[in-house]
Amino acid sequence: MSEQTPIAIAIDGPAAAGKSTVAKEVAKALGFTYIDTGAMYRAVTYAVIAAKKDPQKEEDAVALLPNIQIDLKPDHSIWLNGEDVSKVIRTPLVSSQVSYIAAMKPVRLAMIEQQRALATRSNVVMDGRDIGSYVLPHAQVKIFQIASVECRAKRRYLEDQEKNIPATYEEVLEEVKKRDYIDSHRDFDPLMAAPDSISLDTSNMTVKEVVNAILDIVKEKTGLEGERC
Repeated sequence: MSEQTPIAIAIDGPAAAGKSTVAKEVAKALGFTYIDTGAMYRAVTYAVIAAKKDPQKEEDAVALLPNIQIDLKPDHSIWLNGEDVSKVIRTPLVSSQVSYIAAMKPVRLAMIEQQRALATRSNVVMDGRDIGSYVLPHAQVKIFQIASVECRAKRRYLEDQEKNIPATYEEVLEEVKKRDYIDSHRDFDPLMAAPDSISLDTSNMTVKEVVNAILDIVKEKTGLEGERC
């Protein structure tokens, strides 16, 4: 008897749509592995900045790729070459540059290769910009999570405040708008909803409501019952 194909849940959407928060809870409810693809691009961005290279120059980023080792731990911490970078990759400096790094085709291909490999080893919940449309086109469940830009900026601002990351709401709003434009206009693999994805507007929903809505979709698509919030 052949082994059962791992189940993949893809949660896509624009910057600060709350994907990571929701994806972590969905993974926990189902007992799946959570893969934070955005953190992977942030780690590359931080590595380029730490090396005093220009994150807007593709040749600088590509030159560093062979020396970048990213590890995603079970406690959701992000490690770069043996260093816990979970907090530093969320700083405004990294946030302002990550979309440039994520738009570079060689970087995307390198990260996508790792992401696809992870999805072959276990049941996963993976969030990002292109999971359902490109990384895991055969994912059994595809969600495209949206919210108004003002709502997303407020959420990101409050997260930054909780983490003692210095930034004003106005700065965060402009950053989210800029990332939306870059993510949706990049030449290779732009932000888009997969044709077979289910759109979920979370502007007026709590995290608990979003998680339970996704668990309902998962049950309908796969028959799996997750632990409710």
